[in-house]
Amino acid sequence: MAIGLWLPVGSRDEVAGHYGSTHFLEHLAFKGTARRSALDIAEQFDAVGAEANAATAKESTCFYVRVLDTAGPAALDLLVDMVTGAQLDPAEFELERGVILEELAMNQDDPSDVAHEAFAEAVYGSHPLARPIGGYVADIKAVPRAAVWEHYQRHYRPDNLIVTAAGSLEHQAFADMVSQALDQGGWSQAARGTASAAERRSTAPQVALPTAGVTRHLDRATEQAQVLVGCLGLMATDPRRHALALLGSILGGGMSSRLFQQIREKRGLAYSTYCFASGHADAGSFGLYAACTPAAAGQVLELMEAEWAALAADGVTEAELTRAKGQLAGGTVLGLEDPLSRMNRLGRAEILMGELPSVDELLARIEAVTADDVQLLAAELAARPRSIVTLGPAA
Repeated sequence: MAIGLWLPVGSRDEVAGHYGSTHFLEHLAFKGTARRSALDIAEQFDAVGAEANAATAKESTCFYVRVLDTAGPAALDLLVDMVTGAQLDPAEFELERGVILEELAMNQDDPSDVAHEAFAEAVYGSHPLARPIGGYVADIKAVPRAAVWEHYQRHYRPDNLIVTAAGSLEHQAFADMVSQALDQGGWSQAARGTASAAERRSTAPQVALPTAGVTRHLDRATEQAQVLVGCLGLMATDPRRHALALLGSILGGGMSSRLFQQIREKRGLAYSTYCFASGHADAGSFGLYAACTPAAAGQVLELMEAEWAALAADGVTEAELTRAKGQLAGGTVLGLEDPLSRMNRLGRAEILMGELPSVDELLARIEAVTADDVQLLAAELAARPRSIVTLGPAA
């Protein structure tokens, strides 16, 4: 089975003086509780063969484990203890500060990561979604334990907790197991009370379209240039999100996509090129990416923009739409073969979407998208102010 403990708090929820706290907490939950030391946590996960980890996003944090069903109660008890009883030991806090700084340094050595972070900053501007999930180096160096503790106390509370699970389990038995673990962790039924769950984030659009795009070059002595172009996209709950997924597939989602064929197959200008999109409660982004020889960066950018413009102006063929629907449907169903994917789908549905359509309903929504839907959305996005980010040696 796969089990996840979710908090609807991410990097966008940090306030001045607390920047980096969400990612810090993800690490510190593994560093000891009143009942267990950091070594105890590590040994007890290993003793049952668990694959345990955590993930911080811009709008959520998840502590999760994949484990044999017979070890489910022990794994759940561990996760609940970590979330409800984190100590943020001062010595461990300073040690983990160094670990996080190493993680950020590793990310800085990945040109693609750096370019994508710069793209988010260009598209979202001053909005909190522009900030990197892990925090800036200066913030991690500066944030005090008291600020992270305050962030923990404010957000890690019973009405914010969401527990999801998938695999070899029975619902009521698992629900009883959760209640028992929460009682043991100090969030007893009395402490949890009868209050309803915290409200979901507002889905009212919060990021206004800019009057102009941003063009930015990051000078790096790399062998390849990173090229990104895009704009504000769709919110996660936008009903056109299925059309956006098909648009991304046709434009840059596989070996038959337009970007792959034009840039890689026909011209040999790049090994990697694709389309990407991210959706959040009140905003989203859409973009195109390629990595290529620095001398070819200008030509690759022109090709990317030309393919986007052609799709917006001329639309897609029925053959392209059929292939994209097949790709999206196949990926959706095959992804659900994995309990961890199912667990994540449940968490995202509860935190962000407010609904959990059946697989058949989801496939029907994909099938209902028309070629006109895709073209209209492509044209709308193409008309928005776009940002361009390049990374590589100076020209």
